[in-house]
Amino acid sequence: MPGVSAVLTAAGESARMGQPKPLLSWRGVTLLEYQFSSLSAAGVSEIIVVLGHRAESVARYVTDPSARYVVNEAYRQGRTTSIKTGLEQVDPSSESILLLGVDQPRTPEIISKVLRAHAEQDSLITSPRYLGRGGHPLVFSSSLTEELCSITEEGQGVRAVFQAHRDEVTEVEIDDPMVRLDLNTLDDYQEAKAFYGA
Repeated sequence: MPGVSAVLTAAGESARMGQPKPLLSWRGVTLLEYQFSSLSAAGVSEIIVVLGHRAESVARYVTDPSARYVVNEAYRQGRTTSIKTGLEQVDPSSESILLLGVDQPRTPEIISKVLRAHAEQDSLITSPRYLGRGGHPLVFSSSLTEELCSITEEGQGVRAVFQAHRDEVTEVEIDDPMVRLDLNTLDDYQEAKAFYGA
């Protein structure tokens, strides 16, 4: 989809997981590679993956032609620092920015549906929902870049921008619990692998 930049955060220490999340196996490849293929298949024009913890060992998996990486040296200060590091690398001509964590695997179908709704409705912000509850990826109009670049860990991060424009959010109902999936712990990961046959 022309003009869509994805910021994929993969900088955390994966402390609760006990091993680097980007390198976990998911459908026969690393989680990082799976995310690249899903985003590319959904039509994202560029993928900026933000690395931090063990950046050198993860960087060698950034081989997708539409992906490049940047290292967030301040990753220990929270996810907001990674999002802002990624936003600094976004193509200025991009019309939309998609935000996703490497520990939130999504199928190309889910990503496509969110991006399509965002484009068709010329939305400011688009959020997928499952049974009325919000999920990811979130898609923002590039007109919100400045606001996104001012988020802080103390100020609720991206949620602050989302809440400031709550009345302008396009909600996309998706009949798949994957839109709410976060792989935070080893138990989460093993349950999700079994449930999704991944």
